[in-house]
Amino acid sequence: MMTVYHGGYTPIEKPEIRMGRNTKDFGPGFYCTIIKEQAQRWARRYDTKIVSIYEVRMDTSLDIKEFQGMSEEWLDFIIACRSGKAHSHDIVIGAMADDQIYNYISDYMDGIITREQFWVLAKFKYPTHQINFCTQDALKCLQYRGHEEVQEI
Repeated sequence: MMTVYHGGYTPIEKPEIRMGRNTKDFGPGFYCTIIKEQAQRWARRYDTKIVSIYEVRMDTSLDIKEFQGMSEEWLDFIIACRSGKAHSHDIVIGAMADDQIYNYISDYMDGIITREQFWVLAKFKYPTHQINFCTQDALKCLQYRGHEEVQEI
């Protein structure tokens, strides 16, 4: 069991997989993190700032892809997902490409910088973490525990 957090503008008792126009690091799904402060940063983008809290009981029969830090495989996976390519994993876990890192990924994808230059630039200022629950079966691992309103800094 572990606790995860989702930052948004409303409490989410029943998570859903959202198929948006925006392509995300690990594709469509419901994104959470084990880092409460990171979920609070996500929530601060909204007028109403809410962090929903869940207990997770991983189902080992699911296809779970976990990246141990930033790697060549992690970078290629994010590029594929952000390009709209689907994957077959139920849950994907790994570091998050925040806005600054994603700008470097875009520059690499556009040929402005080399892969080697990307790795020189891609140093996180603080640890990041995300878990994407990509399928309905994956969402069954989440149990809603409540929510907190994020206070202004």
